[in-house]
Amino acid sequence: MTTILIVDDEENMRQLIDVILTKSGFETVQASNGAEAYFILSQQQVDLVLLDVMMPGEDGFAVCEAMQAMAKVPIIFLTARDANEDKVKGLMIGGDDYIVKPFTADELVARIFAVLRRVGTVSEQPSIQYLHRGILKMDEISRKVYIEQEPVLLTLKEFELLHLFMLKPGIVYTREQLLERIWDIDYAGGARTVDTHIKTLRLKLSKKSKEASEYIQTVWGVGYRFEHTT
Repeated sequence: MTTILIVDDEENMRQLIDVILTKSGFETVQASNGAEAYFILSQQQVDLVLLDVMMPGEDGFAVCEAMQAMAKVPIIFLTARDANEDKVKGLMIGGDDYIVKPFTADELVARIFAVLRRVGTVSEQPSIQYLHRGILKMDEISRKVYIEQEPVLLTLKEFELLHLFMLKPGIVYTREQLLERIWDIDYAGGARTVDTHIKTLRLKLSKKSKEASEYIQTVWGVGYRFEHTT
């Protein structure tokens, strides 16, 4: 199986990329900085590296140069900056491609496949999969949600709430649990925050489909859960 090393200091981004690549048939390993990445490269075979440019300490360019001295492994840079000079620098020091955030799952997997095919690692493109629940479809990398191909524009917290619900349908989450998981704070009378975001999330879904808005159910006296019958 093709193994991809994800190097990014943001855990949420690493996890999102991991979900997409795993569903697409890749095996993944993760590192939050250059030191962790060097250790992984010294211990196991890696077929491609996804390398974030903007990291504290050693940036992606420095990590790339160090990796090139360790092993000939193809590298795709990931960055939030669309500066042409950064792209040129990344390619000049040994990078094989350069993807600007945010990107879609389609683009990420296609670019990985293109690089791997170019270096002769794979011959077939892995299938691209989205997170589907009922009539909802979620692109976990670009953080986009669709209802029957129509995009639903959500805020970051609304997306994270829906993502949590869609990952584990049927699970009841209390307001305290949602505050801890989504807002990363202890419960201190903040139920109104959860209720307000759930209300606006349902409203946005209902503008595209009443059915989709009803997937998020209130469990009276407890919290919320995600249920669908289709």
